[in-house]
Amino acid sequence: MIHFVGAGPGAPDLITLRGKKFLEEADVIIYAGSLVNPQLLDYAREGCQVHNSAEMTLEEVLAVMKEAEAAGLTTVRLHTGDPSLYGAIREQMDALEEAGISFDYCPGVSSFSGAAAALNLEYTLPDVSQSVVITRMAGRTPVPEKESIESFAAHHATMVIFLSTGMLQELSLRLIAGGYSADTPAAIVYKATWEDEKALVCTVGTLAETAARNNITKTALMIIGDAVSHSHYQRSELYNPAFATEFRPASRMPEDSGK
Repeated sequence: MIHFVGAGPGAPDLITLRGKKFLEEADVIIYAGSLVNPQLLDYAREGCQVHNSAEMTLEEVLAVMKEAEAAGLTTVRLHTGDPSLYGAIREQMDALEEAGISFDYCPGVSSFSGAAAALNLEYTLPDVSQSVVITRMAGRTPVPEKESIESFAAHHATMVIFLSTGMLQELSLRLIAGGYSADTPAAIVYKATWEDEKALVCTVGTLAETAARNNITKTALMIIGDAVSHSHYQRSELYNPAFATEFRPASRMPEDSGK
């Protein structure tokens, strides 16, 4: 059996209970060494085979999986964050299906959630933004033309931009071309939830400058939009006394105290 497991954003105690159990029981672990906190390997039992996929090709990863399966061993494929985001898991799953090898998938906490925690941020503030766009700049992996930074920026929704730290000057220009102003609130979160985490608030126009000043060149994500500043938003109706729910009847609003 192959278990695809989300390692979480970095802190070793942010892996799920299920993911930790899989690690403790695994005979073989293949982990994304360039991104997964190596402290997570402390959960592995003695004698577990550990492979760093940063040094491997897809074919080499699959060969280890198939060899383990033939020997009746249990394998954990440990990906950073939640593997459904930029995890390159579908190509592995397709190859395993073709080989008749069983697998499942244990979700993890994504780094975009870890970044929100680093900033005490709510992405979906009423009357500010109720949508989150998760995207990236094109690099060695292209981005479909219909998913350009400019087209998403036109919506003025909250944007979370992965895998783009080395292109921040271009990112700023494209965000502005899409409709954001240069002074739109933004943030850079480096290694969210790791011990050396950095959470920096800036603007769309100062993304590159902020990263350079703090020696950030990789392993960061960018958050764009007014939700970063949370300077204005409407109160949620969910906990409004005048708003009835199936669990609570509506009641009169308290008198204005003058505050």
